[in-house]
This record gives sequence, structure tokens and C-alpha cells, in this order.
Amino acid sequence: MKTILITAGMLILSNVFMTLAWYGHLKSLASKPWFIAALISWGIALFEYLLQVPANRIGHEALTIPQLKIMQEAIALTVFIPISVFVLKEKITLDTILAMLCIMAAVFFIFRSKIMGA
Repeated sequence: MKTILITAGMLILSNVFMTLAWYGHLKSLASKPWFIAALISWGIALFEYLLQVPANRIGHEALTIPQLKIMQEAIALTVFIPISVFVLKEKITLDTILAMLCIMAAVFFIFRSKIMGA
């Protein structure tokens, strides 16, 4: 369980950097040329990868690759929504909530055997 928690924590931090690298420039660098935004985003993404790669290596000690992928997607959306709302000033919609519920259902199914003990 400790391995899974460490993995999740590192993926959460990684996704903060990922979200800012992928979408932060739309708000803060909108008036700059795209290549400036790309260079700054690549710099931010370096920190994402410095966390994401070891997180997946650590996580693979206890989880399958599909479990790691679904965990990553759930964390990505969980991190994305608050950053989208509070930092990027986007409105949350019913479709966003429904999409998140679908991803959470995927988390349940991929971890069902661990949850149910089967």
C-alpha cells in the first residue's frame, strides 16, 4: 500500500506540472508567439517527467501497467479540474462531471480485484 501511495503522490505533483505546462500558457502567455509558449512549457514539463518516470517505476512494483495508466488518468482529471476552475478561470460543466465519473468507474474496474480481494 505504501508503494501505491508514494506513486499516487508523485503522480499528483507530476500532473500539476503537466497541467500548467499544457494549458497554463493559454492564460498567461496568450499574447506571446506559440514557440515562446512551447519553450516555457517544455521547461515546466521537465519537472513533470522528473516525477512521472520514477513514479511509474515505483508503482510498477505493485501495480500492472493498465492500473498505472488508469490511475494516471484519474489523477490527471482530478488535478485538472481545480486548476482549470481556480487558475485558468474555466467553468465546470455537467459534461465535465460526467466524464470524471466515467473515469472513476474505470478506476473501480481496473482496481476491482484489489478492492474486492479477488
